[in-house]
Amino acid sequence: MSLIDLLTGNTGNEVAQQAENKFGISKNQVIALLAVAAPLVISYLRNKSQDAKEAESLNNALDKDHDGSILNDSSQLEARQSEGGSILSHVFGGDKENVENQLSQNTGISIDKIGPILAMLAPVIMGYIGKEKQQSNVGAGGLGDLLGGILGNASNQAQTQSSSPLNDILGSVLGNGQSQSSGNPLNDILGSVLGGGNTQQKQQGGGGLGDILGGLFGK
Repeated sequence: MSLIDLLTGNTGNEVAQQAENKFGISKNQVIALLAVAAPLVISYLRNKSQDAKEAESLNNALDKDHDGSILNDSSQLEARQSEGGSILSHVFGGDKENVENQLSQNTGISIDKIGPILAMLAPVIMGYIGKEKQQSNVGAGGLGDLLGGILGNASNQAQTQSSSPLNDILGSVLGNGQSQSSGNPLNDILGSVLGGGNTQQKQQGGGGLGDILGGLFGK
């Protein structure tokens, strides 16, 4: 399953529907948020996996807790939301608050809801990675290449498929996410795509994802 299939298939729709019911956020907004959050989480994990200890820790977590069953069992979504918060804290570390602020600013989802929604999405993203890991039969040493391959394949697919708002989002995110310019996914993805990730609140809707989402949601 490609990353785009995850977003546009039954799993993405199930997640979006549950989030809409629980938080009052439109399904389109949730799917668009997932389209940014998934590559962002994968990019952070790819960077972390360059460290042998981090790679081993991630490998163990995937083997133990993320077998991909959540992709076919939507009942796990709410039950694992508290676990999702812990995942985000580990993945983003000190960048977590900035990530949430920028995503809130550029998606129009209020800051009090962005964290809980991301916590619902995190186990799904990890489950997807875990399933890909099983199918590729890689260990800790191969995680960096696996994660890079997921991003690369999704980038190619987004660029070759017919244009749609979701593909535009993924194309923008993944085009910058593949860049190793700073070695920091927060700068590479949020900075480039969301219109100024580290410039505080200066560029409200200033291009990139902000404009794409504006068209998608009629803002």
